Formats: sequence, C-alpha cells, structure tokens
Amino acid sequence: MSSSSEFLWYIPNDVKPGHRGDSAVKNHNSLETLTSHAKALEEHGWKGALIGTGWGRPDTFTVATALAVRTTSFEPLIATRPGYWQPAHFASSAATLDQLTGGRVRVNIVSGKDNLEAYGDSEGDQAHRYGRTKEFMRLVRRLWTEENVTYAGEHFRVTGSTVVPRIEPRGNRRHPKLYFGGASEAAERVSATEADVQLFWGEPLDGVRERIERLKALSRELDRDLPPLEFGLRITTLVRDTTEQAWTDAEAKVAEMARNKGVGWNDHRQSIAVGQRRLFDLHSQGDVLDDNLYTAPGKFGGGGAGTTWLVGSAEDVARSLRRYRDLGITHFVLSDTPYLSEIKRQGNQLLPLLRD
Repeated sequence: MSSSSEFLWYIPNDVKPGHRGDSAVKNHNSLETLTSHAKALEEHGWKGALIGTGWGRPDTFTVATALAVRTTSFEPLIATRPGYWQPAHFASSAATLDQLTGGRVRVNIVSGKDNLEAYGDSEGDQAHRYGRTKEFMRLVRRLWTEENVTYAGEHFRVTGSTVVPRIEPRGNRRHPKLYFGGASEAAERVSATEADVQLFWGEPLDGVRERIERLKALSRELDRDLPPLEFGLRITTLVRDTTEQAWTDAEAKVAEMARNKGVGWNDHRQSIAVGQRRLFDLHSQGDVLDDNLYTAPGKFGGGGAGTTWLVGSAEDVARSLRRYRDLGITHFVLSDTPYLSEIKRQGNQLLPLLRD
C-alpha cells in the first residue's frame, strides 16, 4: 500500500467491561488503562483511534482531550453528534484542542439513533435528521475556515461568529477531517457534498466498489465544492500466526457469542440503520465471502464493525486490505479484542505488510 494510507484503531469508551470480547479487567475505562492503549498505538505504528460515542458512555470529547494530553502523536477520531453539540460550540472546542495538540484532531460525525431526550434534544424523520447533519457539517467547516460567519438555516444559526483560536493550516490540511458513515440515500447525499471521508462497514469488495462509484457520481451530480471525497473502512481484523489458528480462534469466538446471545457485542442493535441491515443480511450469502470475510458473527450479536471480520494470518488479512485499497480506500479503522494485546500484535505483524 502507498504511504498515503492511514491506519487507526478503536477505543470503545464504554462503562461496561468486556466490550466485544475485550478483557474484563478492573478499571478497564480508567485514564491509566485508556492511556496505555493510546501509548501502545503510538509505539506500534498506528496513527490514532476512533473513540466511540453515545448517551450512556463517558463524554467522547473529554476522553479524547485527556488522551491527547497524555500522548505526543496519537490522533483521536472524535465521534460527535449534531444536537448533542451546537455547531459553534463544537467548532470552538475542536479548534482549541487542535491548536493545543498541534493539529491532531479528527472528527467522526454520527447521525444514528441515540437517547436524545436524555440530553434535551429531539429529531424528526430521516429527512430532518440528515438535513440537520448536513447543516452542522457545513457550518462547522465554515467556522473553521472563515471569519465573521453569519448563517441562518432550518436547524442552526449564528451571527457574526469567529471561532478562536483559528485553525492553523498544515500542508494540505485546512482543518480537521470530517469522517461520516451511513448507507441510506439520504446519508449518501450528505456525504457526497459535506464529508471529507466516507466510512464503510466491512462489506464485500463488490459492495464497496459499487458504493464508491455511486458516491463519486453523486458528488458530481450535487456539485460538490470541496476536495474529492476520500473513503475509509471500519472493520474487525482477526490476525493470528497462521491461517488455521486464525480460523480456529474466529470460530471459537463466534461459538462463545452464540452461547452468550451476543452479550457485549450488540451495541448497534437499538435501531437497525440501512448500513447495519446490509451487514446483517450478508450471512445469508454464506459464512465466508470474498476470501476471508467472515459473516457468521452477524448471526449471533455482532454489530457495527463487529458484524463482519477479516480472518487469517497477517499475510491473508494484508492481502484483503490491499484489495480494498485498490478500490480507493485510504483510511483504515481496524480492531480486534482483547484491544490492548491486538494493538501490539497487529501493529507488529500486520502494519509492516501494509506499508511495503
């Protein structure tokens, strides 16, 4: 893969231990434990990590800030919800953290369902939800790149707004990248015009190829006025020393999920979004698609990036990831559990093969 590919990990940010089969250790979500993950990422070749969000989890921005302070190169990909934040408030907070960390902030905009009433928010139908997301992304970017911004939309408004500190351009980076997911038509129209990076779940190669082509066409159709949309993959990678050991361990993990009815894995099942439904439907095509895309976890509780896994030796998984790279994927957000030991294993065994 070319040096332009970027590799991030995942920090679940969950008060409950044992997330997706993680080690249920004492103080699993303490600052010391989370810092050990962030420092391991720095030491084993990773760029940073996506940090999960949702009401009932610790505040994502606070966790990201704490980890950024404890590290020197770790880049938090901060999951953020319009409505939980107002655009100017978020733009100011992110600009401040970006300035304090020397440009290490990344942002993942999340539009999925949440317990909105718990923090005094509300949403209408899908059109309303994605209309609000579109405005949020457009306004945050304007606040980062323009001064004295006045905007009156259907969902948000500001008058004479200048965010300080100003975002400092760094090479081609004018501001933190805005990552975005979603597979519905409404979500893809937002991504085609407003996102910097579209994240896909672990679909088969043909599905990803089709979606990339559709999003590029949509970008042209909707007169995108930003740099070309980039693409990313968020997936579980189960890597072992041999192909045989990887499949033995993968099947054992799925058997355990079946026994426990997916406890600790099903954090994307409160509301089945279009992209999640696509993943759950894959196992009807077979337990293994392409060469080593394992769909069986979706039968027993795997949700989100835990629904499909790339399974094999480091060489097997690297070969599969290169095929996604050949389609145009340049951002990879990988993970497996136990999170800390897999940061090290995959950093040592998998990442070097992807950088050749």
